[in-house]
Amino acid sequence: MKKLEVFGANKLNGHINISGSKNASLPILAATLLSNKKVCLKNLPNVKDINTMINLLQSLGSKTNFHNKKLIINNSKQKKIFASYSLVKTMRAGILVLGPLLAKFRNAKVSLPGGCAIGTRPIDIHLKALSKLGVKYKIVQGYVHATAPKGLIGSKISFPKISVGATENLIIAASQAKGTTVLSNCAIEPEIKDLVNFLISMGCSIKWIGKRKLKIDGVEETKETTYSVMFDRIEAGTYLIAAAITEGNLKINNLIPSIIKTEINILKKIGAKIRIKKNEVHIIGNKKIKSMNIKTAPYPGFPTDLQAQIMVLLCKGNNKSLIKEDIFENRFMHVAELNRMGAQISTNGNQAVVKGNISFTGAELMATDLRASVSLILAALTAKGKSVINRIYHLDRGYEDIDKKLKKVGAKIRRLN
Repeated sequence: MKKLEVFGANKLNGHINISGSKNASLPILAATLLSNKKVCLKNLPNVKDINTMINLLQSLGSKTNFHNKKLIINNSKQKKIFASYSLVKTMRAGILVLGPLLAKFRNAKVSLPGGCAIGTRPIDIHLKALSKLGVKYKIVQGYVHATAPKGLIGSKISFPKISVGATENLIIAASQAKGTTVLSNCAIEPEIKDLVNFLISMGCSIKWIGKRKLKIDGVEETKETTYSVMFDRIEAGTYLIAAAITEGNLKINNLIPSIIKTEINILKKIGAKIRIKKNEVHIIGNKKIKSMNIKTAPYPGFPTDLQAQIMVLLCKGNNKSLIKEDIFENRFMHVAELNRMGAQISTNGNQAVVKGNISFTGAELMATDLRASVSLILAALTAKGKSVINRIYHLDRGYEDIDKKLKKVGAKIRRLN
């Protein structure tokens, strides 16, 4: 099994180009199922989850050509409605084909999803919302069997709590429902706005009519489109934290700084020096890192997908910090591994107390999920000696060429087979 070897205590210096967003690409890929016309997507990251989603689309009958971050999809002969466990098991976003299949065929059989083992992440919000569009469903032997006997019919739906996945599934489904759908209490992550912009480019009629409110008029036909996916804000945040933790000097390119202003402001408070240009953030790490309390929250709050990374940085803080994880339960699985490297972190429910002034030492480590695995790399970059990180297939699900990008800016890192 593949692993990474990291020798620590090097300052990172140079430029890093940010890839396209995995979390924006996955719902957009699912949404292409609505169309029988040619769709061209640009700036797709070459990571495992994207390739799994493309394989899922192919299994449903899509014809695809993926080369050099560009994907051409033709669904004119796409007829299948069965999304198998073998393809959905490793990736949460597999459930997003449910909405478009129901919109197109009034029928779908989709495996319950897998992905990172961080909490239950139930899909009942998706299913209850879809039922308001006229969907009948049952769950049998790990599969959602769903039908819309009269087709999808527009409705007013208010999500009981903010859910990124449910918002995405409903936006896609409602785009071809009969009549008008109004969605309230929507997630407003930038990736959702990217999905909406993609659907509009394909001829769908979608309007934001409030901060968390969308009006969608169903359309029967879509048109050909070419669309470039947004940058990966979690990757950008990860490399900004890498610079801060190694007292590095990095220019992070190919991004829109205003989208990550929460993360930038927190890094400034912690002590990093940051200069912002149009599509670039220049960060210089500071030897003195200030402790602070952080709470994860839906956008525009601090992202749960950067919680593990910021925890590593706060281990170097001048005092005690408190992290409250308000999005997912069971998302502190990296703590045990960080403690083996010398961290002093204690957890209680959804809270972690992080003791500062820590010096990490290298160790043999085990990755447990996508973001936890990258936090171990960050700790290893600043640790004394050698670390070996096992089970890095988690990492390859969401970070494009992370070892190559880090090596280019001075990290001593290599992949071992």
